[in-house]
Amino acid sequence: MRVSALCRLSRGAAAAPLAGRKGTAPRRGSASAWGRWEKQQAAGEIIQSSKKVLASLQKGHPTFKPTLAIVQASDEDLVQEINQNFAKEIGLHVIHICLPQGSSEDEIVGEILRLNEDPTVHGVALHLSENACSSKILNAVKPEKDVDGVSDVNLGRLVRGDTYNCSVSPTASAVMELLEKLVKTVDGKKVLLVEICGPLEASLQCLLQRKGAMTMSCQWKTQQLQSKLHQADVVVVGSTKPKEIPVSWIRPGTTIVDCYPDFLSGEHGYGQDVKYSNQSAIDAVGPLTIAMRMQNMVKTSERWIQSQQYREWNLHCLKLQPLSPVPSDIEISRGQSPKAVDVLAKEIGLLADEIEIYGQTKAKVRLSLLERLKDQTDGKYVLVAGITPTPLGEGKSTVTIGLVQALTAHLNVNSFACLRQPSQGPTFGVKGGAAGGGYAQVIPMEEFNLHLTGDIHAITAANNLLAAAIDARILHESTQSDKALYNRLVPVVNGVREFSSIQLARLKRLGINKTDPGTLTADEINTFVRLDIDPSTITWQRVLDTNDRFLRKITIGQANTEKGFFRQAQFDIAVASEIMAILALTTSLADMKERLGKMVVANDKNGQPVTAEDLGVTGALAVLMKDAIKPTLMQTLEYVFLYSPF
Repeated sequence: MRVSALCRLSRGAAAAPLAGRKGTAPRRGSASAWGRWEKQQAAGEIIQSSKKVLASLQKGHPTFKPTLAIVQASDEDLVQEINQNFAKEIGLHVIHICLPQGSSEDEIVGEILRLNEDPTVHGVALHLSENACSSKILNAVKPEKDVDGVSDVNLGRLVRGDTYNCSVSPTASAVMELLEKLVKTVDGKKVLLVEICGPLEASLQCLLQRKGAMTMSCQWKTQQLQSKLHQADVVVVGSTKPKEIPVSWIRPGTTIVDCYPDFLSGEHGYGQDVKYSNQSAIDAVGPLTIAMRMQNMVKTSERWIQSQQYREWNLHCLKLQPLSPVPSDIEISRGQSPKAVDVLAKEIGLLADEIEIYGQTKAKVRLSLLERLKDQTDGKYVLVAGITPTPLGEGKSTVTIGLVQALTAHLNVNSFACLRQPSQGPTFGVKGGAAGGGYAQVIPMEEFNLHLTGDIHAITAANNLLAAAIDARILHESTQSDKALYNRLVPVVNGVREFSSIQLARLKRLGINKTDPGTLTADEINTFVRLDIDPSTITWQRVLDTNDRFLRKITIGQANTEKGFFRQAQFDIAVASEIMAILALTTSLADMKERLGKMVVANDKNGQPVTAEDLGVTGALAVLMKDAIKPTLMQTLEYVFLYSPF
């Protein structure tokens, strides 16, 4: 999708070098010099205009750094250099992904899909051979990041006239810019497109016809080529002219623009000096296309910033049809057809890359949303609480959902309900589920009440991992020497023994300022490897998300492999875990990891607290909880929305 051009072939003009000083127009009689000067001016104007627009955008968003990723499977270093120079002048950041020549279609598509999902990349461009530009590859580029306008979505928007929300092919834009400079208007002109196909052909035909031009397409091997060339006022070529096609077929006064890939090398097939009827020489102006690409990148950045702003919800609520007598909760829930969760997310202004879809009716919301909306004014926070608990519940969930449905569906006030995920214990007990009731409930009710996205299971796994680490540490310390423990905690890997970051932090807390495992003294090793946990002070219990009364008090460690170490323990309900409380209070993954590390699980024999950080399991706990920290998006009976953060 790169452009060079023959300057206008005008009668009575001879080839001449560029005249005039820098920034000064040459004599009009020199068509080559005049065309080159005008095109340089056009590229410069585009660069300066784009620079001003980007500066204005960054004034309101100082931390914004638009990044263009160029996927290349060729050795065109000059193209890379021009891209880098133009981008630097404007203030854009360019990264080149250089794939090996001959990379397969799947390899190229895989790289494009990776860039699509990279939130730091705002635009994607392709530098591939013509044979590699398959429909699968071109349409793999996300339309919002397609700065070359090669995807079917962008082409469709161009055809419909929606030029604001689409990127137009930089090559097609450069051709139109050249024609505007050279022939002033193409209205009523006959334009012949030779060896141009795919997205470029569609873009050029659309743009030219919109300007009133009559377009024709053909190949170099077309039988009526000579006649078509003679009739054309403008010829746009997409590949090197074969030697057997004489230049004399081109009518004097014809404007020729070439769009073939070798524009920078000068291999255009017309010779170094075209001298037919005193026509002018060829002048390659490919950088104009790259300037147009950078302009597209700035426009893409502008649309990206606008998409990040908070917008009013485009919400389509479903009207309730109350029945009398009122059916059961499950009948009401199943009587309503939930909206697809991706449609739901779009209606409330969530971006496609801000949700992780779980089936048809559930989605996780990525925490990147907080960064995007950090400058937005906070909304009102309404707490629904109860005072006197009852065996069947107090109706907090029902009231919360009813309020949200009234505010959003009937008063047009943007609002959402924030509920906790139901525990399986009460769900299978006398209390039942926690999705609300009647015509104020979350749907699908059974999906909300059972498992949901597995957050409580993650809490159970993390909690019990820590409980297992406590007992395992007590067992190993009671049966092994300091040296054996040290070899287990700091093993030799590939001939090298190193402390992990969490072990270095423990050494610092102990006042041991050493980083080389081989330099610790015997006393320092003893202090490092032994926590000396007092079993009678252990407060950390195992959990289970089921009401099982016979696990309220148990004895663990009765197997022969535990070497006589047994003690009394108990199971709590999963939602009573301290990890659950941390999940409710945490603000980010880093904050959650810090809080998890500070959890006190027991005291040592000197009465000092022992934490999860001392056991070295903080990273493992955070990994188990990395998805649970993300809110879950669902809906209620009237298509109002539910975030279930825990």
